[in-house]
Amino acid sequence: MPPSYAEDTPPSRIGWRLPPFYCPFDRDLLHPKAAELEERAVAWIDAYGLYPDATERAWGLATHSADFTSRIIPHGDVEPILLFIEWNYWANAVDDWQDSGSAATRTADITDHSARLVRTIEAPGSRLLPRGPLTEALDDLVSRTRAMLTPFQLRRFTEGTRDWLFGAGWQTANTERDVMPSLNEFAAMRASVNGTRFTLTWCDAANDIRLPADVLYSAPVQALTDAAGFIVSCDNDLFSYNKEDHQEPREQNLLNVVARDRGCTPREALVPAVALRDRAMTLFVRLSEQLARDAGEPLRRYLDSLAHYVAGCITWQNRAPRYASPRNRNALPVEGASYDITWRDTPSDPSPEPPPVPAIAWWWRQLDG
Repeated sequence: MPPSYAEDTPPSRIGWRLPPFYCPFDRDLLHPKAAELEERAVAWIDAYGLYPDATERAWGLATHSADFTSRIIPHGDVEPILLFIEWNYWANAVDDWQDSGSAATRTADITDHSARLVRTIEAPGSRLLPRGPLTEALDDLVSRTRAMLTPFQLRRFTEGTRDWLFGAGWQTANTERDVMPSLNEFAAMRASVNGTRFTLTWCDAANDIRLPADVLYSAPVQALTDAAGFIVSCDNDLFSYNKEDHQEPREQNLLNVVARDRGCTPREALVPAVALRDRAMTLFVRLSEQLARDAGEPLRRYLDSLAHYVAGCITWQNRAPRYASPRNRNALPVEGASYDITWRDTPSDPSPEPPPVPAIAWWWRQLDG
């Protein structure tokens, strides 16, 4: 069924039909234990009372975090996948608080909360966060995470969490100052705001991918990782636009950033925004193929995992009630709502050259020749 919205709600600035998506990867993968994982994750949510009432619970479950995780990790060990699903439900609850636009979400509050959260992961029992369901759930997540991950994976996860919260703080500071970032600034920070490295640590853990540090942190692999996070973030900005278009000042979203950059409307920004996203996808494909030529087994599996991340996120967001029946236009999420997206076989912008965005141009410099 199409996206759902009440008739008396404001019209969409960009419309309810998204442009076709270019994604040359398998888009229909789903972990065979997806239903079981969702059932177990929801039982965990209810055991900790993560949401204060039935309405908040409904919107929390509307994130379809179990579907998200089961699509970006379509193979792998069930227990790390379950733990990451629970982290996602918890993180979405925190993310919604940070994005609520209320007086409680000033930059100072975000920074203070972020420091306490990261230290709680690094040093359990520090008692830096107020007691309550979110903190009790976090304590459980941290305890199980520290028992499950290797020391290197745990360090990566902590750094990924710090990077996500760093991005959230930057975004909140812009909102507080009524600043819409330039396209270059936005591109530099978007993968952090999205929590890319927070996510990818769990993809590696569930798939038992153990890349040596010298390979993982090499410039080409980091460029590819950033590109994957940027593509996923661009897609999220398309799917989430109608969920956030009531906010003032306007959300720091790819379409709003491009609209300001070009002096056009968000609807008119769809074409150049998707072109930028598609150019990044072309880079991602080329750089993946280049790295695969001489890759050992761990790197090949990492490259596959990044492709699953990119493709799985599109399919998940297309069907998640969080996006297809947005809260600013519906009293409750509508199961079955979908953007009914279409696909294209070629990029809308076929140029192999880097875009005029200095902060990400270095990705293209990792290509041979």
